Amino acid sequence: MKVVAFNGSPNLEGNTYQSIKMVTDELENNGIETEIIQVGNKNIGGCVACNACVKNQDEKCIIEDDQVNSWIQKMKNAEGIIIGAPVHFASVAGNMKCFLDRAFYVTSMNGMMLRHKVGAAVVAVRRAGGVPAFNELSNYLSYSEMMIPGSNYWNINYGMKAGEVNQDKEGKQAMEILAENMAYLMKVIENSKGEVEAPAVKRKKFMNFIR
Repeated sequence: MKVVAFNGSPNLEGNTYQSIKMVTDELENNGIETEIIQVGNKNIGGCVACNACVKNQDEKCIIEDDQVNSWIQKMKNAEGIIIGAPVHFASVAGNMKCFLDRAFYVTSMNGMMLRHKVGAAVVAVRRAGGVPAFNELSNYLSYSEMMIPGSNYWNINYGMKAGEVNQDKEGKQAMEILAENMAYLMKVIENSKGEVEAPAVKRKKFMNFIR
């Protein structure tokens, strides 16, 4: 089994990376392969609302001058996904949000590709805004019918300079427990295959309130 993690920080080994690494290290200790992908320093444009991914049904975003489509395939081929981001103005950093908007729209509109995979959100923050950003990330996971493990606190680490999150004992413990629960849930899902029947995918009903 494999978990692919996406670092939404522009800093290669800043506090977001360190927080993700806390989780992936513990996953590795539980026999799960991991890969961390750097997103936050890439030039990624946002969704242009063309709906080509819905029409084409090819598991691709029509924008092809960045790495989003290759990352979508990495998500498809993994059993678990971690999305991590720093907090900018009480929100997810911009490049990461552009990636998530496109990737999760493509995967949701192409047969719910991430359905029943295990997903977790991780946030690094200097002081405030961590919970709103964590909630933003979690929205992508729940919309995709992913299985979300919990911890003994929200998955938020505190620190300003790179590495300071390692001094946040409570945050560090939350990441370690998250990893243990994520590994456990992945193993439960894997071992239940052929034993417990998963609910069928239902065609999404779309509507608005303008008549």
